[in-house]
This record gives sequence, structure tokens and C-alpha cells, in this order.
Amino acid sequence: FTSASRSVKPGLIASGIVSAWTWAATLLQSSAVAYNGPWWYGSGATIQVLLFAQLAAKLKLNAPNAHTFLEIIGERWGKLAHLVFLFFGLATNIVVSSMLCLGGSATVTALTGMNTIAACFLIPLGVAIYVVAGGMRATLLCDYTHTAVLFAIIFVFMFTVYATSDKIGSIGKMHELLVTAAANHPVDGNAQGSYLTMRSKNGLIFGVINIIGNFATVFNDQAYWQRAIASQPASCVKAYLLGGLAWFSIPFGFATTMGLAAVALNGHPDMAPLTPAQVSAGLPAPTAAAALLGKSGAAAMLILLFLAVTSATSAELIAVSSILTYDVYKKYINPNATEAQVLRVSHYMVAAFAIFMGIAGTIFFYIGVSMGWLYTFMGVLLGSAVVPIALCITWSKASRMGCVVGAISGLIAGIIAWMVTTSQLNDKINVVTSGGDYEMLAGNLAAIGVGGIVATAWSYIAPDDFNFDITRAINSPTHLKDIVEVEHSDKEKAPSVDSKTEKDVSHTVAPVEHEVIRAGITDEKDLDPVALNKAFKFAAWSSVVLTVILIILIPLPLFFASTVYDVGSLKAWVIVAIIWAFLASFTVVIYPLYESKDSLIMICKGIVKDLFKPGSGKYTAPTPVVA
Repeated sequence: FTSASRSVKPGLIASGIVSAWTWAATLLQSSAVAYNGPWWYGSGATIQVLLFAQLAAKLKLNAPNAHTFLEIIGERWGKLAHLVFLFFGLATNIVVSSMLCLGGSATVTALTGMNTIAACFLIPLGVAIYVVAGGMRATLLCDYTHTAVLFAIIFVFMFTVYATSDKIGSIGKMHELLVTAAANHPVDGNAQGSYLTMRSKNGLIFGVINIIGNFATVFNDQAYWQRAIASQPASCVKAYLLGGLAWFSIPFGFATTMGLAAVALNGHPDMAPLTPAQVSAGLPAPTAAAALLGKSGAAAMLILLFLAVTSATSAELIAVSSILTYDVYKKYINPNATEAQVLRVSHYMVAAFAIFMGIAGTIFFYIGVSMGWLYTFMGVLLGSAVVPIALCITWSKASRMGCVVGAISGLIAGIIAWMVTTSQLNDKINVVTSGGDYEMLAGNLAAIGVGGIVATAWSYIAPDDFNFDITRAINSPTHLKDIVEVEHSDKEKAPSVDSKTEKDVSHTVAPVEHEVIRAGITDEKDLDPVALNKAFKFAAWSSVVLTVILIILIPLPLFFASTVYDVGSLKAWVIVAIIWAFLASFTVVIYPLYESKDSLIMICKGIVKDLFKPGSGKYTAPTPVVA
């Protein structure tokens, strides 16, 4: 239900990563900060997925049969650490889920007039139905279909804005309109007040906040560990690298299109004026879509947001269900739970968290917290756990106490820095003043900085000497088999009324027990340590190189050059965005079909057979050859 048999191929995992990482904020917030540079949103949230490839490789090497990352922390560091990081894990899911509800409901309300509270509840409850029915497999398949349609709609907007629209229709016209917009409403902190520059003080600040916050919502979020758990060991690194690079095209291309269109059309009769609160709620893109294509544009944007929100919501539901089932119910309430009980609780937890998502979204809506505010705040609350979690999975010397103290002290330092900066820069503290760039920057830097420094320094001063064989034994077939054999030997020692009957029953049941043990367990032949270490090294250098390119080598020279783009530069920027989006769509839409072509051909043959002779196309597993 939660691990999809740990055998999903890289193309489908990459598609799932793109879908799970495409929140409402990916489309709405990236467009709202487009004048600060869509590059900062895209690169600031891509590098975490690329770097997570290293953790995915280490997960397969050090705990291949774990259900959650918290299961590994509990096995390695004990109950106290498990409870501390359980808080951070669930807090991450709650923050992400609340952003999904807030962003999705605000857009639905703006485009349709639907009641915001109703939207907050209907979005997660609708998704919960198919998640309960199909688990991780259903989530991945829905992710794939959502991603395919999402790219199709993004291409419609791209070609409308830059090719066919009578309001813009070309890159040259877009440049002209943006120059006029800068003359009328220059951007404070940008080179020459222009929208056509990477020299943006606010953009750079947002980039730093974005990087820190998204480290928290990737490394702390079970949804990303869930896909690493479900993937094939040999290809999990490939899946995360492909997924990260493909995802970058969505905020980069979409913000370059709809974010800039919203600025260019400002003052147009068809473009509704936006207040700062509406911009913070992420409404520039939906408003621009309605201005460009009328009701059809609004409908397309509504579908786009629905797909993004439901895909990410399904990922969060499965993630929270896994945590509550394996790290609360099975660990603390019923350690001897059967597979049937675990599955039933997983279903209950999906439904319960869907209701909780609606409640959390409603609470934040009524207290005036927007999606944009939550997006910049998430690093303050969650950033301190990033480095300790990474150290737990990858480093045998990581100190238990150092990482626990680091996570807690980082959280305290982040909140103090955020509140002190808010009080020093403003006359009063409220939702508006606490959401400023410098206020959030201080809190984000303090949280991840203190947490990382304390955990790392403590581990060097007083290192543990952990043997990862302990975590490799989590849910391993050998470990489970020993338990079953002990139980079976106890049964044999007990007096029997009919020894012959008991012998027959044990002979019949044993193979079934063995099958249960193997279900959802990684195949031993896929756990070659040499190959997995090689995959980790490849993940390490490739993800670091890509990270340096995306956040240093490309944006910083452009920032310090203070260049204001001419038409030719804007044309190059837009063409790169479109080409990147096309390559990404081939990677996560066409490639998964290619890698599963044999299975798809077999299914099509079975359908054809059933059309002519019902029942003849049913799949029958090949009979194993007995040596």
C-alpha cells in the first residue's frame, strides 16, 4: 500500500517527483515573484531534489526495507530522537498541506466564486478516495496522468502568450510592455527599476529563503522518502536527478510566461487590478490567464491548479499515513500488528488526515495567513532538522545527542531571530510585518545554520560509532524469517491432539508464511553494496555540480553584472524556458511509457484477446522452474 513493492522504474518515479513537487505554490508563488526572477524560484527548489538523490542512494544501501525515514531514526537513535523528529516530520506535512489548501482554495474562489471553506475540505477529501482505494500505486499512476496534462496546459499558455495572443503575442511585444511597466511602476531594489534583470535585491533574498525552506520540505517530508522507498535500488538516483531537472522547467517556464504576462498586462482593461494581499495569495497567474483567454483561460488555470494540488495532496496523504501507521500505531500502540491491521490503519489515517487538512487550511484562512506567508515561514519552523536527518542516514559518526540538540536549538534560534528582527524593523508585530523579506531571512538562516552547526560540531567532538547493519535489518526477510521460525518451533513444542494433522497444516502453511515475508521486501539481488556505493558517488558529484551551476555559476554573474535585458536577451531566455519544458515533458511523459513498453504491449494483447474471447486475455504468472 505504501511502498508499491519497491520496484517502480525510474521514469515513473521521476514523473511522481515532478507531480509531488508541483504544489499550488509552484505555479502561483513563482508567478507572484516573477519580476524578481523565476530562476530563483526554480533553482532554489530544484537543488534539494538533486541533492536528495544522495540520501536516496544511502537509504537503499543502509536501510533498504524501511517504510519511513523516522523508522531509521528510531532504530538508530532511540525513542527520544524518534519523537523529536516525528514532530518535524508531521509539522512539515501539516505546513505543506496547509499551503496546498490555501493556494488551491484561493484560486478556486477567485475563478469560480466557490466558498473558500468548502474548497479547503473538498480538495483533500476528493483525493483521499483514490488514495485509499489504490495506495502508492494509484498515487504514482495519477501523478503520471496529472503531469502529462499539466505540461500540455503549460504549453498552451506559453504559445498563447508568446505567439498567438492579440494582447502580447510575441517576445518583442512582451519586452515593450515590460519596459513600459517598469517606467510606470519601477521595482525598488532592481537594476534601473526594471523587470528585465537578474539584479534584484528582493529576488536574491527570496532565493536564499526559498533554498532554505525547500531543504526542509524535501529532507523532512516523508513524501520524498516514499518515492525513494518505492523505487528500484539500481535506478533511484537516476529517478531523482531526472525528476529534479524536469521539475525545474515548470516554475521557470510558467513564471516566465504567466508571471511576466501579469506584469505586462497591468492596467489593461481585461486585467483585473491586484492588491498586495491578492499577490501574496498567488493570484497574478490566474488573473492573467483570465485576461488572455477569458473563461477558457480561467478554466485551464483551474484544471492546472486542480491537478497540481491533488497530486501533491495525494503524496502528503500517503506520507502522513505511513508515519502515523508505522511510527505511531505500530511502534507505540500495537507492535505486533498484522498486515491486515496495518493496512486498515493506513486507510483510516488517509481519511483522518484529509479531514485535518481541511481544518488546518480553514484555520490559517481565518487568521489571515496566506500561502505566500507560509511558504517563506516554513524554513523558520522546519529548517533546523535538515542537517541532522541527512547525517542520520549517511554518516556513521553522527551523534545522537548532538543531532537532537541541534534540531531543537535550531528551531528556538530560528523563532527568536525571526521575532527579534520583526520587532526591530517594525513598530508592531503582526502577520503582515512578520512576513517581510529580512524578517523571514533572519529566521531561516538562524534555523538551518544553528541546527547544522550544532549537529555537525557535536558529532566531530563526541562522535558515535554506529554500525548500519542494524538499520539494514529493519524489516529484512532474514530478520522476519527468524521470528517466524521461533514462533513455529514454539508451536512444535506444544502438545498436539493430532500430530499428523498438525504436520499437514504446517507443511501447507509454511510457503504462505514465506510469501507474506517477501511481500514489500527489496529483492536481495538488487542490494549489491558495490553498485549502490557507486550510485551514491555518482549522485554526490552530479548533484553538487548541478547545484553549483544552478545557484552560483548562472545567476550570480548575471546579478552582479546588473544587466537589463534587451529584446535579444529576453528572446534567448524564453526560448531556453520553452526548450527545457519540452525536454522535461519527454522525460516524465514519454520515457515512462518507453521503459514499460513490454508490460503495456502485454496489457494491450490481453485486451484484444478479451474482446474476441472473454476471459482469454487474463494474465497468468509463469510457473517457476524447480531445480
